[in-house]
Amino acid sequence: MSATASTTPAIERPSKKHSWGEIASTFGIVLIVIYCLAPFYWMLVSSLRPDTEIFDNSWWPAHPSLENYKSVFSSGNYFGQGLINSLIVSIVVTIVALAVATFTSYALARLDFRGKGILLIVVLATSMFPLVAIMVPLLKNFTDWGWINTYQAMIVPDLSFSLPLAVWNLTSFFRQMPQELEQSAMVDGCTPGQAFRRVILPIAAPGIFTTAIIIFIGAWNEFLVAVTMINKPTMQPATVLLSKFTGDSQFNTPFGSQMAAGVIMTIPLIIMVLLFQRRIVAGLAAGGLKQ
Repeated sequence: MSATASTTPAIERPSKKHSWGEIASTFGIVLIVIYCLAPFYWMLVSSLRPDTEIFDNSWWPAHPSLENYKSVFSSGNYFGQGLINSLIVSIVVTIVALAVATFTSYALARLDFRGKGILLIVVLATSMFPLVAIMVPLLKNFTDWGWINTYQAMIVPDLSFSLPLAVWNLTSFFRQMPQELEQSAMVDGCTPGQAFRRVILPIAAPGIFTTAIIIFIGAWNEFLVAVTMINKPTMQPATVLLSKFTGDSQFNTPFGSQMAAGVIMTIPLIIMVLLFQRRIVAGLAAGGLKQ
């Protein structure tokens, strides 16, 4: 009896060698990270240099000092109050814009009515209108209404540009969600409101929180409206106060203090992105499980 050797197909093991595409992608990501973080790194290093070394080009200061951070919060700069003002305006703009845009976008994505496409185009066009062109009318109206040196003088113009962007982004996001989600929830006994709150909003969390990041950063970095409508130092946001930092004389620009203030203003943005990033990942995981 001749033994017949059974031939088993050889199992191909995945190659451990990285393809040129993966290497190029990794190299590109590294370049993008360096390109984005290099200005912040140089701003941080410059903020730690004393005035005698401010124009030094070394990668790290020879004598690191926190004197620039102390000068930022001196009593004459009002920078601490400016940070509070910026935080109040940014939070209010973000909450109001998201609250209005979420319901508006859901209605635009789910309801069919005549002129919906034209309405979306008008909404997007309002965000493209140049802000400088409406500064004079806004200044006149706010002066007549007594809104100069108030929070609403900064919040209302910011909302006029944040809302169209939020509505456009969230409408596109809600359109990608199948209507069967609401129908299945209502079959299980949910009302339309409960289906929206318990099913749609958790799945839409990635789009909502991503839009919130964009709105918050835009309101936090806003300068033109604040410098036009607010002339009281205790009401000005941090961006305006940063531009008014002065040195010991008119010929001395406090670059170190300005860099320190820039670092301080970047910290809330980093915290906001990190907090929302966790919510975005959780929303994506929840959406994947429910679908």
